[in-house]
Amino acid sequence: MTQKYCNLLFLLPGISLLSIILCMTVEGDAASFPNQQECLQHLIMTGPDTMTMGEARATCSNTISSLDEKNSVAQKDDGPVEGRLKVDATNILKPFTLMSHYNNYILLAAHNFQGWNTSPYAEAYDQDNLEADDTEVQFQLSIKTPLAVELFGQHLDIFAAYTVRSFWQFYNKDVSSPFRESNHEPEIWLQERPLNREILGFRNTVNGVGLNHMSNGHGGSLSRSWNRVYGVIAIERGNLAIVLRPWIRIEEDLEDDDNPDITDYYGHGELRLAYKHKDHTFSFMSRNNLESGFSRGAVTLGWSFPLFDYPYLKGYLQYFSGYGESLIDYNSYVNRIGIGLQLTDIL
Repeated sequence: MTQKYCNLLFLLPGISLLSIILCMTVEGDAASFPNQQECLQHLIMTGPDTMTMGEARATCSNTISSLDEKNSVAQKDDGPVEGRLKVDATNILKPFTLMSHYNNYILLAAHNFQGWNTSPYAEAYDQDNLEADDTEVQFQLSIKTPLAVELFGQHLDIFAAYTVRSFWQFYNKDVSSPFRESNHEPEIWLQERPLNREILGFRNTVNGVGLNHMSNGHGGSLSRSWNRVYGVIAIERGNLAIVLRPWIRIEEDLEDDDNPDITDYYGHGELRLAYKHKDHTFSFMSRNNLESGFSRGAVTLGWSFPLFDYPYLKGYLQYFSGYGESLIDYNSYVNRIGIGLQLTDIL
């Protein structure tokens, strides 16, 4: 029962003592009634004998509606990253839980205007006539699971994740539709969820440090892999989220290094922005542009959008321009646009 409603009751003639008692007591205890049934049970056990079921139902209905309105306002104040963290918090303690890490999607048609570089495969298989279709299917599956939560009684968690991104020559029937490349990315990290910390007017939502391995699973001349130590800091304001992810490569012996110049193309960090507008999410990634003088960088633009009223999938449009789209193409320029479906959004 809202305070406004209670004030009106005192102005009505013949106001009952029950209504006055309810105004003074039920609203104060409203937070203990998560649903209508529990509210009714409470009034049956503690309310006056003169209380009717109609009065009890009306009181509980007003109380629960008021709570729902307050919770709705509170949820609107959450930023996109904070909202994602709250979703994770509801799943983090459930056994055998797998949660989405990065966004999960399939691009049903991804077209590279430059054409895919087939020279590594021609060298590996000693075939000069290998050709790849400029249009292929690409998909990403990315999952994470908690290993430890609330370490030392603080907002510290340890997560492990696995991401695979595959490049499938689905439409290339001449060579039996092979997978041109797959990149595997296991990682583990420690993350902090700070409370009420601001940076330049933005709310700091997540900080972390982790280890990352990235490999294409091949051997011989097609082998590509590297290891990184990385940090992450996420801030947000309103519906805008900004994530900075710097890294340092873990050096290998030169004779074992399949790609010694990989940081010339991937650089030492990336910047990601995401903006959520209703059911639409717009994303931007920049990597190695400033460091390379815009000569070996990469940019990704993404847009996820609703598909009619279907709640389980979104449409997804993604554009990539630059180097390092995949490990096999890390030193080849790619100019690609793709459209498809998104299973889980980035925010």
